[in-house]
Amino acid sequence: MPAHHSPEAPGPEVRTHVRVPLALPDGFTTTADVFTFRHLADPLEHLLLGLGDWEAALAQAADGGAAPLVRPHSECLTGDVLGSLRCDCGPQLREAVERISGEGGFLLYLRQEGRGIGLYAKLDAYALQDQGLDTYAANRALGRGEDERDYLVAAQMLGAVGVERIRLLSNNPDKAAQLESFGIGVSERVPTGVHLSANNVRYLEAKRDHTAHTLDLGVPGLTATDLTGLDPTGTDVAGL
Repeated sequence: MPAHHSPEAPGPEVRTHVRVPLALPDGFTTTADVFTFRHLADPLEHLLLGLGDWEAALAQAADGGAAPLVRPHSECLTGDVLGSLRCDCGPQLREAVERISGEGGFLLYLRQEGRGIGLYAKLDAYALQDQGLDTYAANRALGRGEDERDYLVAAQMLGAVGVERIRLLSNNPDKAAQLESFGIGVSERVPTGVHLSANNVRYLEAKRDHTAHTLDLGVPGLTATDLTGLDPTGTDVAGL
């Protein structure tokens, strides 16, 4: 975990705010207000994207209404950029951009590749998964933690733009627990879709069974064989 600031250190604050038009590969377009920060708990270049009418969402929350929809998304170069089918990161990011744009809220893009172990180590873990280990056991076999992510910086970025409570777009209970421990109220946990495919079923099963992610994969013990014939890029499990 990153070293936390001492009481004497400057508090987190917005460094830059710039508007960026977005056009996703499937044609969806929106505009993001992209924020950078100084004095965060670690030196990495994390981003906060304000999507949709995020200012109205903040005002609504301040008046006692619904909190803004927020997704903390950990960087995944293989999934987000290259379209890897071994995980569900790319589809989750795509889903989050559209859903938050529609409601008003924030996407936090956190530089936490490989659940915090980095890109090369994640690829080493992939090699171990190809030998039969699940995603968590592979990290342990490398001498790393199962999940080394710390969401203090996420809480700091939200606080710096005036967010006190959120509707959390995530299937991961640890995100909710950590954000609340760092002072961000979670008024609701909103699950993402289930982006299931023959390529990522073992990965999603491990997340469901080992770390209690809220993932309804249908029949217990579902295997890649059961998914033969489905679109390999992913499907809504409700259609099974």
